[in-house]
Amino acid sequence: MIALSLAEIAEILHGELRLSGADTPSTVVSGTVDTDSREMTKGSIFVAKPGDVTDGHRFVGAAAEAGAVLAIVERPVDEVAITQIVVPDAVEALADLAREVVTRVRAVGDLRIVGITGSNGKTTTKNFLARILSDEGETVAPVRSYNNEVGAPLTMLRVTPSTRFLVSEFGAAGAGSIARLAGLVTPDVSVVLMVGLAHAGGFGGIEETAKAKAELVAAARPEGTAVLNTDDPRVWAMRELAEERGMSVIGFGQNPDAAVRAEALEVTASGTTCVIVAEGVRTPLRLQVLGAHHVSNALAAIAAAGVLGVPAPAAIARLESVEIAERWRMQPMGGERVRIINDAYNASPDSMAAALRTLAQITGPDERTVAVLGAMSELGETAGEEHDRIGLLAVRLNIQRIVVVGPEARRLYLAAVGEGSWDSEAVHLPDQDAAFEYLKTELREGDRVLVKSSNSVGLRHLGDRLGELFS
Repeated sequence: MIALSLAEIAEILHGELRLSGADTPSTVVSGTVDTDSREMTKGSIFVAKPGDVTDGHRFVGAAAEAGAVLAIVERPVDEVAITQIVVPDAVEALADLAREVVTRVRAVGDLRIVGITGSNGKTTTKNFLARILSDEGETVAPVRSYNNEVGAPLTMLRVTPSTRFLVSEFGAAGAGSIARLAGLVTPDVSVVLMVGLAHAGGFGGIEETAKAKAELVAAARPEGTAVLNTDDPRVWAMRELAEERGMSVIGFGQNPDAAVRAEALEVTASGTTCVIVAEGVRTPLRLQVLGAHHVSNALAAIAAAGVLGVPAPAAIARLESVEIAERWRMQPMGGERVRIINDAYNASPDSMAAALRTLAQITGPDERTVAVLGAMSELGETAGEEHDRIGLLAVRLNIQRIVVVGPEARRLYLAAVGEGSWDSEAVHLPDQDAAFEYLKTELREGDRVLVKSSNSVGLRHLGDRLGELFS
């Protein structure tokens, strides 16, 4: 974090400063900020966030022992010798601090801010764009999927006066959540990837999801740019909102009218090749990240980078060095005998279908396709029919072994059986331990195995176990 005095921080947070030791109101702090006491280092600031499972106030002492010099708390922790600022709401305080820090850095530096949202692909696009921009100057981007009311401000607080680019990823917990988070930084560039059924149950349907994603366009600077997916009608319709606000609009996709588009896609086991057309220049791209669906994420990153002054050929050259999108996202594992694709960090109907199609596309005639599938969460009343649809798709793609794990995914299994995948082609197992024992003996040389589920199901750990077993 930038250097601020204790008095300044207390004023920003509208909190009560309770000094400890030799600290005075003019004492300056500039360490990292986190809600995890295990991440504290010398000079850090600990935010004691109450949680559903535990309470951060229990770990103020551990944070101090690890080197924290300031705790932001909702109630005093008198037994710990550390300066504290008492605030009504720790999460709101975190947001207030992030807003002020970004505002001050903007005022003295050359900071440009990109916000990214979408039902799928946020983290991959964020990583692609961060890779492109890092060669241009100091770039701050979220670790993992820091895109919620805690993770997004923590990322913002990492900027310094020398930071040139802040790439923020915004997830939607409900109506208004993206507006609140993006409002902390007012992005120069708003990137909207797609509107799908991921988390649709929490919004009341896909149209409400679209309204939530459009909040990022509404929160951008009026003189900014909206980078929108021309292949998604709901996203492309957001150009009207952008134009009403005086923003520039750049479309990306495979649509012939897209300013940044991909042609001649070819998917192989070693990645995806295509030709990128941007500003009248045709440049080949060989993307090592598995799956044709990641080409759309690459296009978004190339388009956003172009707004920030990076020519498409340079952006493409940097993207070709990216080996995986992120851990547990289409991550190749295993060895030559059995190859595992661990894509079980998140799952929605769109990403599940894309992963299954990729599995079918990259498997050779002498190899066998195996899909290990768990439930897709947060789909609301559409959950049953969407699991049915994925079961049908797996059979129609001729996936040769369908291993369904967990009771929540049973409808996927029943749909596959009903479509004709029976006689051990499809099996249903109660949990990942049972699935691991089954797959230890079932998998054979030449198999390509997709492991896919929502994060809450935990099949990413099964993918890790299989990857280690067959490495």
